[in-house]
Amino acid sequence: MINTRTASNIQSDMDWLHRIPKAELHLHLEGAIPLDTLWELIIKYGGDKSVPDQASLKSRLTYSNFPAFIEAWVWKNNFIRAYDDFLFIAEAIAKDLVRQNIIYAEVFFSPSRFTENTPMTTAGIAEAIRAGLNKVSECEIWLVPDLVRDHGPDNASRTLDEIAELKSFGIVGIGAGGSEHLYPPEPFSRVYEKARRLGFKTSIHAGEAAGAESVRGAVEFLRVDRIGHATRAEEDPELLDLLFETGTALELCPLSNIATGSIDDIMNHPVRRYFNKGLDISINTDDPGMFHNSMAEEYALLIHKFDFKRSEIKKLILNAVQSSWRPDKIGPSLIEKFTNNNNWA
Repeated sequence: MINTRTASNIQSDMDWLHRIPKAELHLHLEGAIPLDTLWELIIKYGGDKSVPDQASLKSRLTYSNFPAFIEAWVWKNNFIRAYDDFLFIAEAIAKDLVRQNIIYAEVFFSPSRFTENTPMTTAGIAEAIRAGLNKVSECEIWLVPDLVRDHGPDNASRTLDEIAELKSFGIVGIGAGGSEHLYPPEPFSRVYEKARRLGFKTSIHAGEAAGAESVRGAVEFLRVDRIGHATRAEEDPELLDLLFETGTALELCPLSNIATGSIDDIMNHPVRRYFNKGLDISINTDDPGMFHNSMAEEYALLIHKFDFKRSEIKKLILNAVQSSWRPDKIGPSLIEKFTNNNNWA
């Protein structure tokens, strides 16, 4: 595919992509901390010899493979130790979303990674996050607890019981990230069934660090509403047909997949093939504080590498809007909120 865009075309694309209202469905709170905010937390807790100054922090958050990314994720979590820290990062992330003209977001947070060895509770964490988000009104943000597959189904069930009492903090669904290659979806089927009974929407990471069988398990055993990543689903052509037939929404994160080594070359990413097949896909940044990407850069990648047209970018944005978990009876509709926006052009 030959890219014939000039420098002025590229700048025009970026200006438009920054300006247009956007939605984000796959964003991890703990992975979206702006670098300057994370640096303040590191300094607060006495610094770290692996990052002698703020300039070295970006290099520290660079990965050779998916396990290396998980290791860095755990390292970074060491600097989130109190409710005030969650309030602090939530406000900073909300401001960053507004800066990008992201006007709607659903944000994962992983309470069980922080309640094991601290006095913090799931309720306290959720309350602190909501307090931070409420300081910024220009972006509508809902919360999705990550049940963390690494901690097993029993722990996931306990976390689910805890969040069932916390819907007032804007919790609309559940997800499960972590080490997919070590923890397949099938053992979590009862947890997901219970989540549906409790009225939660459901998602899981699959087909990122494991193959197509992980995606099939998410569809057939967990019956999820959405799947994060699913880049390897196309290893099984019949599975793509199943995703189409079930209308399962896919939360794609192209630059994340390159950063973690899940995709070795961006031109091997299935985003264009999935779009052409009619799969319900959205575009997301995943962990922008750790991958140093923005939503505008994600869409620019599609334009410059996969020849997406502006009309197709708008279709992807509306895909995210239509597969969002925003509760009913809130008006005006989210579609109206986007298409009536002065920058929707």
